[in-house]
Amino acid sequence: MDIHQLRVFREAARTGSFTRSSERLRLSQSTVSLHIKSLEEELGVPLFLRAKRRVMLTEAGQRLLPFVDRIFQELKNAD
Repeated sequence: MDIHQLRVFREAARTGSFTRSSERLRLSQSTVSLHIKSLEEELGVPLFLRAKRRVMLTEAGQRLLPFVDRIFQELKNAD
């Protein structure tokens, strides 16, 4: 798990879309998908339910999001 994966996860959770996340993060959509897939494989659980043109957090994704938000808040506080 790395900070890039967490940043992509957080943006996808906020936007509900891998495509919009890729635009906002200035990454290709395939890169966003790879980051999410890698994070899911590492954690051993799906983080998103994928539907046409939309993604929604699974229960595991909902549990992870507050921790990710806290990580980014702590990084911001460290500056």
